[in-house]
Amino acid sequence: MRELILLRHAHAEPGTLGQADMDRPLSSEGLAEAEAAGHWLASQNLVPDCVLCSPARRTRETLEGVLGVIGYVEQRVEDGIYEADPGALIALVDAHPDAGRLMVVGHNPGLEQLVALLNSGQSGDYRGMPSGAIAVLRLPQGAAIEPGAAQLDAFWWP
Repeated sequence: MRELILLRHAHAEPGTLGQADMDRPLSSEGLAEAEAAGHWLASQNLVPDCVLCSPARRTRETLEGVLGVIGYVEQRVEDGIYEADPGALIALVDAHPDAGRLMVVGHNPGLEQLVALLNSGQSGDYRGMPSGAIAVLRLPQGAAIEPGAAQLDAFWWP
């Protein structure tokens, strides 16, 4: 089996006048959530082989908080994750077929729609994914990443 871990960035500071959305940092609450996410992943033995992360500051800071707990893993900043829809996220995951456990750190609504699409086959069937939440999906080894192909194994939020 192959695992896909989807991590939504933790709580971020509200944007300030003239500040680009990409530059919003995590709040103090978000920093604690990122660390808690790392502890949950470690407690579940869910250390990824590779991480794909949005270039937004809040996602990179979330990943830093997680890695501070679980240790260093291979990681790549992927511009395509920012504002990605489920189709774009599937294409990014498809580009890493050798990762047995791949983690994507990104944003809503793309992540929550991707969870629903892969699990139920319908992207409109999502229930929400709070800040700092983690969804763990299991896919058959070698199977195409397509609607309904995954099983939701775990869902955690701070």
